Amino acid sequence: MNLDHTLQVISVAVIPALLAITLHEVAHGRVALLLGDKTASMLGRLSLNPLRHVDPVGTIVVPLACLVLGFPVVFGWAKPVPVDARNLKHPKVDMAWVAAAGPAANLVMAILWTILGGIGTAGFLGHGIVAIWLVKMAEWGLIANVLLAVFNMLPVPPLDGGRVLVGLLPAGLAASVARIEPYGLWIVILLLVSHLLDPVLVPLVNSLVGLIAHVFT
Repeated sequence: MNLDHTLQVISVAVIPALLAITLHEVAHGRVALLLGDKTASMLGRLSLNPLRHVDPVGTIVVPLACLVLGFPVVFGWAKPVPVDARNLKHPKVDMAWVAAAGPAANLVMAILWTILGGIGTAGFLGHGIVAIWLVKMAEWGLIANVLLAVFNMLPVPPLDGGRVLVGLLPAGLAASVARIEPYGLWIVILLLVSHLLDPVLVPLVNSLVGLIAHVFT
């Protein structure tokens, strides 16, 4: 482990990572509110304060462990935004929209970070240490948001992709997939720790990062 390198990474990655998880969760709650459920709003989970969304283990311990151990994919999670499907007008389909909102917010943020990085690289932010730091932060903002979007769209409940899948499948199949939810996160963690997902996640993340950087730089 290279401590200096790890600290440098943390210095430019913390702000993009906190924004990524915060706005991801807020997007879930905002779409749920638009579709009729006020649960997240009443519990204060539409706040842009990261502390309302941070999960000590999923947001801090697990990502740091991945970074220190040199995992090719750094993953983690925040406290899920509560949604009561009974308040939604079309619970099955609306839950899919609520789930998709988080990864969609991350893709928008990835684009915005890329634009910021392009502005910095072009010299419009100057050429001092702060400008260099902002460009590096923008690079991590792109990577963190793409990673969060791709990871969450894996079709395994309780990840967002699993909930989108449940919303799209016929009722019988949807119920079968939904039964995985109590074990889904552990299944995904096991696949990540065993590196079985690396051949899927790493090319997807790299391709999407490259595409966004090419289009918006």
